[in-house]
Amino acid sequence: MAFRLALRDLRGGLTGLRLLAVCLFLGVAALAAVGSLSSAIVTGLSEKGQSILGGDVQIEVVQRAATPQELAAFRAEGEVSHVTRMRAMAGRLDGADSLLVELKGVDDAYPLYGQLSLQPGALAARPSGNEVAIGPELAERLRLKVGDSLRIGEASLRIIGLIAEEPDRVGQGFTLGSTALVDRAGLDATGLVQPGSLYTSAYRLRLPAGADLEAVTERLEERFPDAGFEIDDRTNGAPGTRRFIERLGQFLTLVGLAALVVAGIGVGNGVTSYLDGKRGIIATLKLLGATSRTIFLSYLIQIGLVAAAAIIAGLVVGALVPWVVTQIAGSALPVSPILSFYPLPLLISAAYGLLIALVFALLPLARARTVPAASLFRGSLEPVRRPGWRLIVAVIVAAGLIAALAIATAREPGFAAGFIAAALALLLLLTLLGGLIRWTAAKLPRPRNPLFRLALANLHRPAAQTGKLVVALGLGLTLFTTLAVIETNLSGQIRTTIPEKAPSFFMLDIPVEEVGRFRTLAMKAAPEGDLVTIPALRGSVVAIGDQRVSDMAEIPEGAWFLRGDRGLTYAREIPEGSRVVEGGWWAPDYHGDPLVSLDIEAARAVGLEVGDTLTVSILGREIEAEIASLREINWDTMGFNFVIVFAPGTLENAPHSFMATISMPASEEPAFSRAVANAFPSVSVIRVKEVVETVAGMLGQLSVAVRAAASVAIFAGIAVLIGALAASRRARIYDSVMLKLLGATRARILMAQAIEFLALALIVALLAFGLGAGAGWYVVVEVLELEWAPDWGVVALTLAAGALITLLLGLLGSLPALAARPARALRTL
Repeated sequence: MAFRLALRDLRGGLTGLRLLAVCLFLGVAALAAVGSLSSAIVTGLSEKGQSILGGDVQIEVVQRAATPQELAAFRAEGEVSHVTRMRAMAGRLDGADSLLVELKGVDDAYPLYGQLSLQPGALAARPSGNEVAIGPELAERLRLKVGDSLRIGEASLRIIGLIAEEPDRVGQGFTLGSTALVDRAGLDATGLVQPGSLYTSAYRLRLPAGADLEAVTERLEERFPDAGFEIDDRTNGAPGTRRFIERLGQFLTLVGLAALVVAGIGVGNGVTSYLDGKRGIIATLKLLGATSRTIFLSYLIQIGLVAAAAIIAGLVVGALVPWVVTQIAGSALPVSPILSFYPLPLLISAAYGLLIALVFALLPLARARTVPAASLFRGSLEPVRRPGWRLIVAVIVAAGLIAALAIATAREPGFAAGFIAAALALLLLLTLLGGLIRWTAAKLPRPRNPLFRLALANLHRPAAQTGKLVVALGLGLTLFTTLAVIETNLSGQIRTTIPEKAPSFFMLDIPVEEVGRFRTLAMKAAPEGDLVTIPALRGSVVAIGDQRVSDMAEIPEGAWFLRGDRGLTYAREIPEGSRVVEGGWWAPDYHGDPLVSLDIEAARAVGLEVGDTLTVSILGREIEAEIASLREINWDTMGFNFVIVFAPGTLENAPHSFMATISMPASEEPAFSRAVANAFPSVSVIRVKEVVETVAGMLGQLSVAVRAAASVAIFAGIAVLIGALAASRRARIYDSVMLKLLGATRARILMAQAIEFLALALIVALLAFGLGAGAGWYVVVEVLELEWAPDWGVVALTLAAGALITLLLGLLGSLPALAARPARALRTL
């Protein structure tokens, strides 16, 4: 019976349930799209892991090559390919220009997986001897073509082709320059691989079919525990890229969930409005003998059918997003997605949609089942009884399932739990604010101006929708503000923070014996430049106290300095931009047991204190040092900030080089760059402007993702507001008709409602600004780990635009009530 009634009712059209369908469609489509695209990219990283990594297993070691014993152990496991990577300067032979490149020296076995290919017109399939293959962007910027020569280090190399496909490019992580590919002989000819040079030796292994990756890794780690190896396998060929994609996917999923929660409010408002229009039908059915249970099930089936259709449509759109994104912006993605059907994110999105629909539709349904038959004669004056405790429990259980699903499927459950708690707190805060506004409006003295008196009465009169409007406005405007803060921070990183504080150049690989000559040249080429030089080595933390890093089940959150090798230095004085907050700094002439100063944030991440020890592996030699002090580092200085600084007397005799920064007027930069490149071929000169452009491109891609999420949230917020207005349509028609009968004009009624909406928008906007700024700060600083640099002007304009849209939508939603004819309306009220 309930099913037949539901189908018959739906034959009359979906008027009133369209809002429910739109809200669910937007939220589910957003979640399904983010989940499907993230899965497609991560699957691409996994399935192409061999090509991305360059082998089944990769062993990396910094500032040295493998020893004969190590190389023999590698070959015992499978076929070996040796790749050396380092930064270098590539310049025209006439010295007119030079650029930073990622120099890659490969052997004949490279690549073990995938295909190295050059663009049509290449002189050979791959470089050999004094030949080089370069990236197209490098050829364009240096104005070179195939057959020309360029200089890298001490070698003049002939360009034999432009690289079309470099299979292991993604696995190298973040790079500052285009690739220059040479063979082992070409790398030796450059003369750049010297003791103290900053380079990485990577040994890729092709294992026999069926070989156990984990067993191979364990054998190598057990045989060479002190070698300082960083070992990866094909299941995680690009760990940095994977972490970034998964974290971004988690963030966007939560943004989508927030949009779906906002849409849930719209679902509740849409269902309320729909059922409010069915009060007469419900009362009639009861007069004809229908039970409350039958009515409840009938409308639950109707809402379920419409919700299911909307959810299915959202899933279809979300599943197609990876195909669309690949066609439109495939080249901007870190790896080509594997286009396929991914059921898990779709099932999760569908579960979210169903639970959200259930949570926000049950209470209006519960109120509808309690509509008494007498309301057919008493109209809207008949009070509606509160729902029973069973339905309230069902709503609580469904809400708990949403929270459990969000936490269980999150990469970082703690962050997801905090997000859920914040969303619930926001809903509670907005609900309390709506009640406070109604209470305050009832207590305020009545204004003499009839428009203001009417607007004030609209806020607290019986059946006023003030609470729903405040919740809808608050969620929408808070989400708009949060996304505006995040998006402006991404662009603000480049526009405001970096140009003000960054030096003009970073210079790497300055030979120790050439530091004096380098300083003389720098001061001559840039007399007004501010030059800072600092010794630099590479090493990895292998133990914290008695705990070996390799024995840790999981690296603690925030302990990024334990992953791979890190920059090290030694200093007599406290580095610029650092402040000792615990312990004490050593004397300038200190000679004794090894001491280090550690970044206080890094120390807190692993629970280290002054007096504890940590062990660092440098060129295969382990050095245990006592922590003498903890420093607070100002990373905004844009200089060389080292997490670990050694005291004098420990590292001076180890092979190393110097780094330098220099600030100068922009007009002096070209001449300085040419002078250094010509006099010091081994020194890598990094122009900060180029770094800014590279980082700006990455942040720009992130901004696109945030804007996409923001657009869904904006549409959901608009739908919610429309739903809130629709839910109050019956009451506003009643008010409009009564006021018209008492002589009020449409213009005056509309003006009173404009004052009402404007007051609500201003109050809620102030709260949304504070809450959105706080939420944006947390995401930017704690989640994305970026500097805090929002554009408050853009944020304020976004909030003002949201408030203006609120006012316009409120007025547009009031027009049907103003157009109601008194005689006709009185017969239906």
